[in-house]
Amino acid sequence: MADRVVQASLKLVLEPIFEADFYPCSYGFRPNRRAHDAVAEVRYLASRPRRYEWVLEGDIEACFDQIDHLALMGRVRRRVGDKRVLGLIKAFLKAGILTQEQSLEETTAGTPQGGILSPLPANVALSVLDEFIASLPGGPASDSNERARRLRHGRANFRLVRYADDWCLMIRGTRSDAEAFREEIAEVLATMGLRLSPHKTLVTHIDEGLDFLGWHIQRRRKQGTNRYYVYVHPAKKAVQAATRKVKTLCRQVGLNQPLDDLLRRLNPMPRGWCGYFRSGVSSRVFSWLSHYTWQRVWKRLRRKHRHATIAELRRLYCREGWWPTAQGREMFNPEKLSTTRYRYRGKVIPSPWPSTDEEPHAA
Repeated sequence: MADRVVQASLKLVLEPIFEADFYPCSYGFRPNRRAHDAVAEVRYLASRPRRYEWVLEGDIEACFDQIDHLALMGRVRRRVGDKRVLGLIKAFLKAGILTQEQSLEETTAGTPQGGILSPLPANVALSVLDEFIASLPGGPASDSNERARRLRHGRANFRLVRYADDWCLMIRGTRSDAEAFREEIAEVLATMGLRLSPHKTLVTHIDEGLDFLGWHIQRRRKQGTNRYYVYVHPAKKAVQAATRKVKTLCRQVGLNQPLDDLLRRLNPMPRGWCGYFRSGVSSRVFSWLSHYTWQRVWKRLRRKHRHATIAELRRLYCREGWWPTAQGREMFNPEKLSTTRYRYRGKVIPSPWPSTDEEPHAA
């Protein structure tokens, strides 16, 4: 507990310092920013009239385990001069990992996952990618006239969207432009001891679609029209993970346990999952998940009461219709959850700290 208190205190001191340097393209583990902002940014860039249609999907091999401590501390020393603070950061990085065999393994690289302070140094290390993209012509620092001039001369424009170690480089150009960036980015990340996965770092077109932070983003024709729009809906892997979790929860509760115990453990999972994915085109997926969950629960009731008829089961467990209810607790129905459109915030995401030019309020 003492270590966690020190880490939390250290984070409160260091976060405002490094937030002043972080770029808007970074969304992971930063105040007032979330995964939905990163997904909305990808959708915004891929839509008309911006049309960043080629995407370099980045995958860093064991990112949090491979960050070079020497390179990371070098970047920290640029902004922090207090040797006591630097000693604390280095001590947390070198603290080691306690294995299942109760033995302590030394940590010569990476940031310890699960620590309060861990996401901040990881963002400091990965900001080398943000700085590299921002420094190139055609990047986010270019104005509209320069971007238009580059397009006329056949040169690409590009924007980076990063959530921790998950990132997408959006490119308005050709496939060869995207492939050229892959080699350059690999060299930049190598300075921090990181490597791109050659099999998972892909170049895709927005019409083919990409998976990003659990969402599938793809441009498709709107039904009944000849117009094309970029749609965002839950990815297949996310749906499969949700169904596996529902199946596991139903199996973990024994048949001798009442239905109320099952619903108490089961309901938070689909409620939280649907809360994350409700800001997309998710109605059809919610309907399917509702049907799947109902099937798993109803099949469990049939196994528990093998000789009971359907009418008897409905009388015992369903107040109205076919939906399971127990002791005032009703099974969560994803189909009843309405979907919304997440508001794109872009560069207007508020900072939690007042700017330096603001006068302090009177006490």
